[in-house]
Amino acid sequence: MKYNFLLGAVLVAMTGYGQSWTKQYDHVDECVCGLSLVGKGEKHGFVNKDGKLIVPLIYDEAMTFSEGMAAVKLDGKWGFIDSTGNVAIPLKYADAMSFHDSIAIVGSNNHYGYIDRAGKVVIHLAYENATKFSEGLAAVSKNGQWGYIDKSGKEVIPFKYGFAGSFDGGNAKVMKDGKWIIIDYNGKKVSDAE
Repeated sequence: MKYNFLLGAVLVAMTGYGQSWTKQYDHVDECVCGLSLVGKGEKHGFVNKDGKLIVPLIYDEAMTFSEGMAAVKLDGKWGFIDSTGNVAIPLKYADAMSFHDSIAIVGSNNHYGYIDRAGKVVIHLAYENATKFSEGLAAVSKNGQWGYIDKSGKEVIPFKYGFAGSFDGGNAKVMKDGKWIIIDYNGKKVSDAE
């Protein structure tokens, strides 16, 4: 009984210690890839699980780590850092999203495309909007219409929708002629959407 009480006291003390460092920040995100996004005032950085500052609070905006990299913004430009805080992909984009399946969406001059982990453009920045890949396809838009491309950038479902969602279980929800419908990988209507 005495041992359980002592163990409980140690756990409470450790929990209090683990949380005490969080009070110095305005927000602390979940720990991903061993680091947590933190912010104070208008600046963001990253700490390890013990609260040690690994990436200084120098960024205007930042996203949590995904696949070992985090999108960060400084002076109006987005790029990516690695888990040591080194710039892995130069901060040169107007917009950026997190990496998924080894590629990330980036934007410049109101056009979006995809880069790989080396920063190489793998699908040209030719779209008005772009979503992450899901089940091998990504919904993208051009000339006000949505369609789908594969990871090579090839159009696989024509640009003919008012909006297009991500594929899930082989189907996607799209808007056609003002109505929501469900389509398959071939762009064929499966059913009306509820």
